[in-house]
Amino acid sequence: MTTLVVCLDRTDDVGRKTGLRSPVVGWEAVRALVTDVGLADPEDSGVNTLLESLRVAQNLRDENEEVVVAVVSGDHESMVSADRAVAEQLDDLIAEYDPESAVVVTDSAEDERLIPIVESRVRVDSVDRVVVRQARDIESTYYLLKQFLADEELRQTVLVPIGLTLLVFPLLATTVGPAQGAAAITTVIGLFLLYKGFNVDELLARAARQTQESLYSGQVSVVTYVVAAGLTFVGLFVGALGVSNLGETPGVVIPATRFAFDSIPWLAMAALTASAGRLLDEAIGDDPIRSSFLNLPFIVLAVALVVRGFSAYFLEQQGVIDPFVVPANEFGIVSNKRFVMAAGERLALFVVTAILVSLVGARVAASLSGSSEAAERGDGGSETALANGGQAGTDGDREPGSETDGVADAATDAIPERRDQELADGGADANADPNGDDRDR
Repeated sequence: MTTLVVCLDRTDDVGRKTGLRSPVVGWEAVRALVTDVGLADPEDSGVNTLLESLRVAQNLRDENEEVVVAVVSGDHESMVSADRAVAEQLDDLIAEYDPESAVVVTDSAEDERLIPIVESRVRVDSVDRVVVRQARDIESTYYLLKQFLADEELRQTVLVPIGLTLLVFPLLATTVGPAQGAAAITTVIGLFLLYKGFNVDELLARAARQTQESLYSGQVSVVTYVVAAGLTFVGLFVGALGVSNLGETPGVVIPATRFAFDSIPWLAMAALTASAGRLLDEAIGDDPIRSSFLNLPFIVLAVALVVRGFSAYFLEQQGVIDPFVVPANEFGIVSNKRFVMAAGERLALFVVTAILVSLVGARVAASLSGSSEAAERGDGGSETALANGGQAGTDGDREPGSETDGVADAATDAIPERRDQELADGGADANADPNGDDRDR
């Protein structure tokens, strides 16, 4: 296995100080380059990088590996030209030596930007960054700050809030007091951190993009979503109005139950409207309707019935609402007298109805999705049947001596004779004697 030990120099420090053109390939050439760079600038960390490349190559040779050590330099005119020069030199090295892997040796974060270029051409097994020991903390901090300031998104995320805090805090401290100013700034910073932590900006951008696509594509769900939002606001208002009519009620259980009891019909209608719009979009589209969209309205209705039933049970137990009264009705020969339904009976009716609705939804979703899949397989199934029928005559599992076998064999024997009879002048047999007679053939 051939390993390429490559020393990266993005800004061409080696070329500017020694006058040599890269790539510099080979043990002796790189060792001589160490002396040239050291004499030109003894304080340059590139000397340590070249020595580290030689050390890594020596260790790999001791492990009986074929090693090619090389120094690749870029261009100091611009970063784009430097990266392209490095890519071109790497292509030449890979074409000549065909390495299976590479070990990258760098001395700065600037040179590490070339690692993706190396990885796009050969497998990188190791990255060795050389930092001068006496200046490890200073150099690392410098390059980290330099890389941080070069990133525009990080600058906007960190530096802008810090700058605004330093500007606003003196104003708030002089007007409302230091404590109130610090509290206000802390609140704003906390909200900003939550905004970035929960990716609210990405969620808003995704929602805006989906809304724009829905408007341009003419989806029905856009209108139903707006209607559902209106019904949701109505439900919240009705629930708040019901809570306000309770008066002075200790605790939060009764107000919360009253809010759920009054708002759940409107919230359920909002959910049903939104799911109906999504279902219409699926029905209009070319793809088959998924069972989840078919079952969603039934699940929403079942959940609404359960919430309504339990909230009514608790409110009736506390005397907030009156018991449910079934009036006297007469439907032909069927009639009932007026009676009052107890709280437990009312809850059982809602729960049983919710279970029945969910079962009906599951059944409807399964039947409709199954019929759509069967319709999709209709054409494909007929073609498969024709193909199987065409292969039936050549099936090798037929019993010997059967009539089908005999008919098939006779048809097979008759094919060459029929082809000979149908040969035209331009379709004569290529193996036939050109001087022979057709009857002999």
